Amino acid sequence: MSTPASPAEAPRRRSLLDALQIDTRMLGMLAAFVVICVAFNIMTEGRFLSPRNIFNLSIQTVSVAIMATGMVFVIVTRHIDLSVGALLATCSAFMAMTQKVWLPEFAGLELGHWAIAPLAILAGLLAGTLVGAFQGWLVGYLTIPAFIVTLGGLLIWRNVAWYLTGGQTIGPLDETFQLFGGINGTLGVSWSWALGLAASVAAVWGLFSARRAKIRHEFPVKPLWAEATLGALFTVAILGFVGILNAYQVPEARLRRAFDARGEVMPEGYAEGYGLPISVLLLIVLAVVMTMVARRTRLGRYIFATGGNPDSAELSGINTRMLTVKVFALMGFLCGLSAVVASARLTNHANDIGTLDELRVIAAAVIGGTALSGGLGTIYGAILGALIMQSLQSGMAMVGVDAPFQNIVVGVVLVEAVLLDLAYRMARIRPLVIKVHLVALPVLVWAMAGAALAGAAAVLAVALWALLNRKGVV
Repeated sequence: MSTPASPAEAPRRRSLLDALQIDTRMLGMLAAFVVICVAFNIMTEGRFLSPRNIFNLSIQTVSVAIMATGMVFVIVTRHIDLSVGALLATCSAFMAMTQKVWLPEFAGLELGHWAIAPLAILAGLLAGTLVGAFQGWLVGYLTIPAFIVTLGGLLIWRNVAWYLTGGQTIGPLDETFQLFGGINGTLGVSWSWALGLAASVAAVWGLFSARRAKIRHEFPVKPLWAEATLGALFTVAILGFVGILNAYQVPEARLRRAFDARGEVMPEGYAEGYGLPISVLLLIVLAVVMTMVARRTRLGRYIFATGGNPDSAELSGINTRMLTVKVFALMGFLCGLSAVVASARLTNHANDIGTLDELRVIAAAVIGGTALSGGLGTIYGAILGALIMQSLQSGMAMVGVDAPFQNIVVGVVLVEAVLLDLAYRMARIRPLVIKVHLVALPVLVWAMAGAALAGAAAVLAVALWALLNRKGVV
């Protein structure tokens, strides 16, 4: 008769994923992202994963990712916001007019004055927050469906931005303001390495401080080797990312102009890396703050409780109407913050800024695992969803795929993400989802590679169908 395993032996019998306590759905998203990157890198002969493209990909993702973090809270509370792209345009218009027209006319401040950028950013953030709060009031207190309110906002705020600027492109914007755009504002190699090392230390310290807290409260913890493995993975990811960004060299002509502007002569053979963009640093800080809000504050607990069961949340004493106002006000604030990054990257305000961003933001949140039924979602998942979408679009553009087909692929990916999320959470529909994919596999191969490979894919699909049917999966 076998003796029961001791508590010390139990962790050894668990699988690697169980020991690491990794979300398998998030692991699947990371695997999909890696596959996308490797595939496009092969098709572009190594250009997709070059330091230059990774740098550009990171700064292109920031604007949508910032708004996606707020969209998580909106969708978790069972609402939707279709106005984020238009509201971004309005905030951008406020900031551009503040810099180029209002402050010079009414306060005598010209571009280059130290107060221009802070006042412009404050104007954009305030405008976004007030508009978001107003829309939240319409939804929460007047009980107008969020879909209708924000659909009206999509039409209203896009044209408010047009009237604010008279339909003109406003620029160039203040140089200090442009630092938030990416290419014009980076930390440099030394500061990027210092920040990367500090972030690695903070990540490892966070893991082990959380472990001590669990032990103190007698909660189950991961094995020590699992904690060390996660710490090593975080450190490699952080320092690897910083190293890639530092490897992107500033063009020689730009360096020479910078030396000439200072009245200096550039040394022969001098080289300099860009380092971490300020906009990416802003996104990282925002991700940490929003995650803390979601997990460790009363507001975050109320948001997820309301999304899980609004009636129970209201009966338990949560003011769900005011909570709705707060969530939409936060979304408006993040639209203003995203407008800072987007207009600074373009170095001007354009009428088409933020066009279709509402669809990209919603898609990023949903692809990242936010349930449209409410109550479930993560900040880091939404950021990863935004990165996956931007990687798809960037990779297809580099390969030479037509713009209409790029949108088709993004639409398919969005529907696929929702379908897989449903299959992940609902066991009863998994067999049907598997059957749909087995039927779709030959069709997809036929559309992409022709009839010959489609026949082989059909044979493979039939074999998989038979195998899964034999095991009782389908």
